[in-house]
Amino acid sequence: MNYLKLIYPSVSLAALAVLACGVLYPLAITLVAGAAFPWQAGGSPLTHDGNVVGSALSGQNFTGPGCFHSRPSAVGYDALGSGASNLGPSNPALLSKVESRTLHGVSSVPGDAVLGSGSGLDPDISVENAMMQVPRVAAESGLGEDTVRSLVQMHTRGRLLGLWGEPRVNVLELNLALERISK
Repeated sequence: MNYLKLIYPSVSLAALAVLACGVLYPLAITLVAGAAFPWQAGGSPLTHDGNVVGSALSGQNFTGPGCFHSRPSAVGYDALGSGASNLGPSNPALLSKVESRTLHGVSSVPGDAVLGSGSGLDPDISVENAMMQVPRVAAESGLGEDTVRSLVQMHTRGRLLGLWGEPRVNVLELNLALERISK
């Protein structure tokens, strides 16, 4: 039996499958996504004064006065090292981190104010977390609490399709709006 007759169709079929599944299909999906959703396909960039300052999909570390603080990150907001701390709830290191992040004199805080996200890059905080920060941001920015509270409400996103997830606030978008109104 001539095995070369069997090898040629197998190698040809494998090469065709690699070309179709590894090149043509991803290229087609990329082109369709870029045409149908150009902002999202471009990384969902947010601009301020004509400059790209970040992505709506990736968290940043905001710790300065007069701005809303992001959710803690186990990876320092480094997208290349995305990941969680993998510390369990009974781990003393996690308990120590949570205690250091808890505001003194505050009996309860939203979980996202003291616990990092699974990716370490979550751009959103809960509405409760944002509202808890309103008095501090108002005092540090010189704006009234009602003004800052209304900004939070204007930048609150609801559940996806009204069903999934929880209401949330994108911290970068909120801080950009806060900066615009402060000027």
